Amino acid sequence: MGFGGARIYKTPDELRLMVRPGVVTAASLAAVRAAIRAGVTTLELDAIAERTIRGAGGVPNFMKEPGYRHTLCVSVNDEIVHGVPGDRVLQPGDIVSVDSGAEVDGWNGDAAITVVVPDPSRPELVAERQALADATEHALWAGIASLATARRLNDIGGAIEDAVDSRGEYGIIEDYVGHGIGRSMHEDPPVYNFRVRPSGPHVRPGLVVAIEPMVTGGGVDSHILADDWTVATDDGSDAAHWEHSVAVHAGGVWVLTAEDGGAAGLAPFGVVPVPIA
Repeated sequence: MGFGGARIYKTPDELRLMVRPGVVTAASLAAVRAAIRAGVTTLELDAIAERTIRGAGGVPNFMKEPGYRHTLCVSVNDEIVHGVPGDRVLQPGDIVSVDSGAEVDGWNGDAAITVVVPDPSRPELVAERQALADATEHALWAGIASLATARRLNDIGGAIEDAVDSRGEYGIIEDYVGHGIGRSMHEDPPVYNFRVRPSGPHVRPGLVVAIEPMVTGGGVDSHILADDWTVATDDGSDAAHWEHSVAVHAGGVWVLTAEDGGAAGLAPFGVVPVPIA
């Protein structure tokens, strides 16, 4: 899933048009989260997300990627991203990353969550995988919080890297990064999850980006499976993936794909999101 060229900065009217696809994307993930349990197939989760998006007047934008036929990417255990839904049955203790996106009136939303399936018989495994999921989510919110005060976009990568390092010995995937979003789901600029030397574009009103750290419990090397989509860790270590689409506007920042605009996630960082007027 590559990047497409587009204007980096949106107008105030365009920002307002991006609110609805963010809300619909959030609703699809909320519906899927409620359905994740042992015994459910990844394709059943995909159907739930598609019904939610279409029922809200949207279109699953992943289906517009050439060669991809599904609403979600569902990546389990050692799978990092781009897992293809199918007949795989979720097992107790699985760590499941779900990526979803909706297009509404030609504008796009994109977000991801990671959920650990309960397994009372293996509390240590569940705790380990939950710690990985929590560390990745913490890094996402650290990156979003940094966007509220950053002068240049690539400041985000340093904030994400520091947040991951603060939680333990984890690996940050470098081969896959975040992106701009708007008329296309994947636009410039790239959004790194680690420190890079170039400073990147200026952070100013109109910038809309999808921030998405991908973190592993081990190494960072990966490979693509035989389905030509699913990316998995080389060493078999677990992976987690969290993502939100975030808009910078004249009043501040607003997390388009969070039901509360990011209020709960940003509160520990002292950042208050401001709705797009």
